[in-house]
Amino acid sequence: MSVEVINFGCRLNIAEGEAIRAAADSADDLIVINSCAVTAEATRQARQAVRRAAKRRPDARIIVTGCAAEVDPAMFAGMAEVVGNRVKGQASSYNALRINGMSLPAVSGTDHARAFIEVQNGCDHRCTFCIIPYGRGESRSIPAGLVIDAVKQAIDRGQQEAILTGVDLTSYGPDLPGNPTLGMLVERILKHVPELKRLRLSSMDSVEIDDRLFDLITNEPRVMPHVHLSLQSGDDMILKRMKRRHSRKQAVALVERLKSRRPMLTIGADIIAGFPTETEAMFANSLTLLDDCDIVMGHIFPYSPRAGTPAARMPQIERAMIKTRAETLRMRANERKTTWLQSMIGTTQRTLIELDRQTGHAENFANVRLETPLPASNMRGSMIDVHITASDGNTLTGIPV
Repeated sequence: MSVEVINFGCRLNIAEGEAIRAAADSADDLIVINSCAVTAEATRQARQAVRRAAKRRPDARIIVTGCAAEVDPAMFAGMAEVVGNRVKGQASSYNALRINGMSLPAVSGTDHARAFIEVQNGCDHRCTFCIIPYGRGESRSIPAGLVIDAVKQAIDRGQQEAILTGVDLTSYGPDLPGNPTLGMLVERILKHVPELKRLRLSSMDSVEIDDRLFDLITNEPRVMPHVHLSLQSGDDMILKRMKRRHSRKQAVALVERLKSRRPMLTIGADIIAGFPTETEAMFANSLTLLDDCDIVMGHIFPYSPRAGTPAARMPQIERAMIKTRAETLRMRANERKTTWLQSMIGTTQRTLIELDRQTGHAENFANVRLETPLPASNMRGSMIDVHITASDGNTLTGIPV
């Protein structure tokens, strides 16, 4: 393998990893570490990956890109070359043939039954805990025509599901002519790519889900019944100190409206444990938010101070306490997920099977595993009905109907 790309972090990074692979295609003996900076642990993992890569392929050229490299390039000095986020999809960064690079949406993937498609990058907000805007820059949107072309190309590759990704996905549009919205983009994709079976949205800011987008999520059968919300906390004071733009009441009300219109909708959410100044009562509000917002796919993050962010200068909580609170949240989130998966035993779930012919995702984003693989003739993206027979608390097991 002359070019190897190792991705960390978000779905956008996964999509950009494919753009990097294409851009660096003509490079010789190259390893690219596509890093993440959302937590200190993510940065540590990137440094470890550099060390392991150097040991495994000592003669390879090693490049680090992504948010960790953008935010703190000195951290990788002497370990690897650093390429900035803005140019990491350009062939010139890897001494390869010139291509369009990041002027087009980053897309994965030749090795998935689902396509992750970048429609937005960067962020104009400054949540006090977040270092990502410093690594990604201001919000930038991909014109709808280019996104539609990328979706059509995914369909031509045999992919039946497109996942729209971005750093701040719901901020899509105001930098484009006519000030389109994410809802308008979704409408255009559905209209101009009628062959697309499934459209999924990645993490969204709850306060930016307008009526148009709400109606699509709750009424359009090709928009998958799965919403992942960037909630971060269930306590109003902590939300203010985070500089979030929603209240606990607004988050709960949104979920209640969504579920009233589409009861089988799956709710996922990001929640941070141990944000500076968080008291036991404040933490309890986040814990009960899992129930109040019917969260069955909780992504729990222990707070990690990032140098240069306002939250890093606030009174910190002991690391042991942060770890304990994160584990408590994870346990409760896992209990809710286990109960949710158990409720689907005996049901039939429409499932998109991945290239391994045995695993995939239901429309509600539940992981599904077939008791036996599909025949080898089913090479890509089989969409089948699966009768669910069991659950291990994380994955459903079933047989094709």
